[in-house]
Amino acid sequence: MEYVLETEKLTKQYGAQLAADSISLHIPRGTIYGFIGRNGAGKTTCMKMICGLTHPTSGTIRILGLQNSGYDRIGSLIEDPGLYYNMTAAQNLRCRCILTGSDPKKTVMPLLETVGLANAANKNPSDYSLGMRQRLGIALALVGDPEILVLDEPINGLDPQGIVQVRDMLRSLVQERNLTIMISSHILGELEKLADVFGIIHKGRLMKEIPAAELSASTSNTLEIRTDDTAKVCSMLAETAFSASVTGADTVQIRNAADRSIEINRMLIQGGCGIIESRIIRSELEDYYLELTGGAEK
Repeated sequence: MEYVLETEKLTKQYGAQLAADSISLHIPRGTIYGFIGRNGAGKTTCMKMICGLTHPTSGTIRILGLQNSGYDRIGSLIEDPGLYYNMTAAQNLRCRCILTGSDPKKTVMPLLETVGLANAANKNPSDYSLGMRQRLGIALALVGDPEILVLDEPINGLDPQGIVQVRDMLRSLVQERNLTIMISSHILGELEKLADVFGIIHKGRLMKEIPAAELSASTSNTLEIRTDDTAKVCSMLAETAFSASVTGADTVQIRNAADRSIEINRMLIQGGCGIIESRIIRSELEDYYLELTGGAEK
């Protein structure tokens, strides 16, 4: 597998605080890499080091095979888009073009069209919604035609429509420009819909890297049954290959049994069990994350 961005034992220390501790990331070409962690876990610190915005205390970064080089092939939106609010969107992009040596005539309007802001090119960002400002920030990150895009919390604070617009735009960028995107977010449900690979960071350490397909296969689908006789349900299931546990006064859960729910319900009903409700509970990214990092933050 070809990795366009790798880090090896990447470490950042601020005084006595170890913000990033020996982080080794592997980001495949043409994927969306979801970077997950709580506030203060070290996500932004890692992203800043990857973009060359802060120097690591130790460790190496390889961008397109180049060690500690190639930062000009990365476009980034970290913490804030850095917009000039007294200038129009088009003027903001022209300024970035001048800084990067890009041709404004070939760059400004195509990028505004890419992010869906062509009709608002002559408006100031102060008149934009939060979602529009985030999309303009992504357009700025795309100046210079980077191969890698690093986005820190680009959908946080957006309304549902804004989230969908940014999500669809990022998918299009990967498909149409063969971009590789590294994105962090606290909205794990949305990240689950978007990312191809996940990296989970906790207290400055990388806990796990896992492809979305492997995550889906490793999470459990639980059949939950509400019944008037939990003891009888468990007794009947004990005679089969299913392992059940009582989780409430009238509730029994059978792990990894969602695909056989019809068979189980039929067996229980024919055996005389009273079924009040039967539903499938699908484990998601959030459950996997919490299990891996030791539960909810206290």
